[in-house]
Amino acid sequence: MKAAVYEEFGGPIRVRQVPIPSLPSDDAVLIQVMATGVCRSDWHGWKGHDDDVKNCGLPFCPGHEFSGIVVQRGQRVSKIQVGDRVAVPFILSCGDCFYCSERNQPTICARQKQPGFTQWGSFAEYVAIPRADRNLCRMPEGVSFLQAAALGCRFTTAYRAVYQQGQLQTEQSVAVFGCGGVGLSCIMLALAKGASTILAVDVSSDALAKAKSLGATHTVQVQGKQSSQEITQIIQQLSITLDGFDLTLDAAGFATTSEAAVYATRPGGRMVQVGLPHTPPSIPMARVAGKEIHIVGSHGFDGSRVLPELLTLIASNQGSQQTLDPLQLVHAQVTLTEGCVALEAMDRKSPLGMVMITSFEDDPKNPVALKGRL
Repeated sequence: MKAAVYEEFGGPIRVRQVPIPSLPSDDAVLIQVMATGVCRSDWHGWKGHDDDVKNCGLPFCPGHEFSGIVVQRGQRVSKIQVGDRVAVPFILSCGDCFYCSERNQPTICARQKQPGFTQWGSFAEYVAIPRADRNLCRMPEGVSFLQAAALGCRFTTAYRAVYQQGQLQTEQSVAVFGCGGVGLSCIMLALAKGASTILAVDVSSDALAKAKSLGATHTVQVQGKQSSQEITQIIQQLSITLDGFDLTLDAAGFATTSEAAVYATRPGGRMVQVGLPHTPPSIPMARVAGKEIHIVGSHGFDGSRVLPELLTLIASNQGSQQTLDPLQLVHAQVTLTEGCVALEAMDRKSPLGMVMITSFEDDPKNPVALKGRL
């Protein structure tokens, strides 16, 4: 089969012919990948920022948000059948550890497995996924592979950050720092909840224009070298809210955006860290204590609950479906080779929305056409 593989962190990502994986356990299935996203988290793994990828070892195949068709199943798999169209959460929880069974927090499962991090991922024609019955979700009729893959990480991660960890209520104010895939998803979800004010903050004017089109009521463009205090001052000068925002979310994962999100949170409000900072921020803990600000982490989503809810919502074509359709976030559909180019290009900039790999065959007349589409 074809798979995108890198042999050193930050090194070239190349499409190679590799063996189709065998089932690692009798609770696993083999999935033919039909669509998979190119995510900033994959970039972190490729750059050597992720300990799970380091522990798994090189060479490595990235990719963790995908959908596909089950082509083989293990002996202990009963709920999922060969031929099923499935969506795959990137956290494969065990169901038995303290956090799964006692705390009902599978997002921090002590024995979690993650395609694209603890094992080879979905930048490949086939992926073997363990714990299939517990974690996989059949796709309803009317939901495309592209929609399901777009839900697989960024949209569902934002769902947990905004609704579950952020506890957003109708008519509350929201500030989103970083308008990549997760940040734009947060904006869509805040709009669907009926937020009164939605501020989008980013360095890119194109990203802010996209945020505006998806429901942001205000935007602030900042410079990459500005401090968190300077960013906060710019926001305060706009007088969008009286004393800060009910909910702030750092979806960018930079030290400055994390710090600015805390400064922008109103007394008694909530700040959710959903982006993964690889540079530690300097959180103003005196403000956190004095203003009783709630800082909450958000990691992934509970696939057994969130994924079926969102898939059903999309399939129903009712209520907030039009607002929450993840296809609004898809910027480009590309080949596997082009997906490698897109991932490497994140060294320089983030794409506007989601880049989705939907083909493993290159166009012989135009083998790498991505540059003209991003």
